[in-house]
Amino acid sequence: MDLKANISKEELSACPVETFNGKTYVIQTLCDAEKAVDFLRTQGVVGFDTETKPSFKKGRSNQVALLQISTEDVCFLFRLNVIGIPPVLSDFLKDTTVKKIGLSLRDDFRALGKRAPIEPINFIDLQEYVKTFGIGENSLTTIYAILFGKRISKAQRLSNWESAILTERQIEYAALDAWATRRIFVYLDSMRTQMSHNI
Repeated sequence: MDLKANISKEELSACPVETFNGKTYVIQTLCDAEKAVDFLRTQGVVGFDTETKPSFKKGRSNQVALLQISTEDVCFLFRLNVIGIPPVLSDFLKDTTVKKIGLSLRDDFRALGKRAPIEPINFIDLQEYVKTFGIGENSLTTIYAILFGKRISKAQRLSNWESAILTERQIEYAALDAWATRRIFVYLDSMRTQMSHNI
């Protein structure tokens, strides 16, 4: 199966908007974080992303506020601005048995490292992975549209991720981003397996 290398702005804007239809849990206590990680350790592949409150002042930046980890139908939103990076979550980031899929991971790791020392292990960066399939795009929105013909809205990207209560739109956006990274990898990985079987 040949994949498109790129997608035009016109094609992208014509794509219907994607939604995440699974369950989402906002994690803001250490107890809930432990329960979430216990579940995540039973998974083979998860999607990964982070969100940071934007700073509109030159030279000033905020610490990462949210870490999203998604399975096929469940997404956990860890509110790092409330609980920090607890040891149970730090340990999961270096779990060797679970593949963690993200996009532009270097930026995420740098941001997380400013909160606490982390040792990310068994991560796959989609920006590099999709190149092996001839896809020349780097953004989650364009990669997803090439593969699935749907668009991921970025309307909430610059919202306040440190707000006392996240809005439903923020929750939906954050969960969708992490879920989409996993879906892309699983789709391409299954394609690669199928191709190897046909050789």
